[in-house]
Amino acid sequence: MAKIVSIPLAIIMSILSLLFPCKEEEIDKTQWNTNYSYVFVHGLMGWGKYDPQYKIMPYWGMFGGELLGKLNDKGYECYAASVAPSDSAWDRACELYAQLTGTVVDYGKAHSERCGHERFGKDFTGNALIEKWDAENKINLLGHSFGGATIRVFASLMAQGNAAEVEATDKNDISPFFTGGKSDWIYSLTALAAPHNGTTAYGFENSAPENTDTAAYDMFIDHALELNKTIVTDGQTYYFSIPCTATTLTENGTYVADKNRMEILFHSSADEMGKLTGTTSGGYVVDESWLENDGLVNTISAAAPSCAPSKTFDENNIPKGTWNIMPTYQGDHMSLQGGLLKVNTDVEDLYTEHLNMINSLK
Repeated sequence: MAKIVSIPLAIIMSILSLLFPCKEEEIDKTQWNTNYSYVFVHGLMGWGKYDPQYKIMPYWGMFGGELLGKLNDKGYECYAASVAPSDSAWDRACELYAQLTGTVVDYGKAHSERCGHERFGKDFTGNALIEKWDAENKINLLGHSFGGATIRVFASLMAQGNAAEVEATDKNDISPFFTGGKSDWIYSLTALAAPHNGTTAYGFENSAPENTDTAAYDMFIDHALELNKTIVTDGQTYYFSIPCTATTLTENGTYVADKNRMEILFHSSADEMGKLTGTTSGGYVVDESWLENDGLVNTISAAAPSCAPSKTFDENNIPKGTWNIMPTYQGDHMSLQGGLLKVNTDVEDLYTEHLNMINSLK
């Protein structure tokens, strides 16, 4: 009797996929009213185009392959910005502006003097992230995690500038970034699992840290709420947020990590966040509505900034100047990047649908 050779199913499926490739679903571009560039801004300890590790492991896509390349192939013009891994939302916003304009990073005279660091940073002259950017050539911004806070500060400075910088800086020396009046350069913002109102992942106590010019400082609830008060939600811009969840409600009312959906590195923090209630140093009451989370950010915090108008997303009613809260995504904090060990094969479809919706807006 001839010996039967067993061929692994994975190999069979790979061969079949080459012989009978699936036809990619066509995007109806006739429904598009715009096709502005999409600029993706990474979160805490992330990386982008200007960082060498992006070629080895793209932040956007991870092990599932570079997401932005796939979106570019579909006709969307997407770029991955690189901002400081752990600096404040302000500093990261300044770096983003320099990359988009191909200029030297200017952290602002007043800000740099107050925070005790150099005013100027990297020079992106001749190495801009996108070819052209102005009121006619707008951009769409997407920020994951603390990248969400970054793009909110960025868009607010573009719209209203900063009075302290204007007062402290000679008019011939100030960056246009701090003078405002450019809200029409931005078409939309999308915050992805962003700690709009802070996160309980770090606990409650951090009222007077040594360095206030950091992402960690900005993500404590009290500080995030203070930051919110300085950020304008502009009436000319579309706003979207996608919260995530990967926890399960228990019988005693707490939430624990769903190990089938959540990366193992978030299990411990998810369980701690899932039972943490109390009052912050600033007097904000964290109740049971904060328990559901994605392992690093509370689901309720990722819905919308507390000081801004917001509503549940309705495809038939998408206003500007209001945070349109998309359906909560069933995944952990890294799922919207494409996942790490739990590779999320559906993330490309999610972004395709979302970008297609934005391009269809009027």
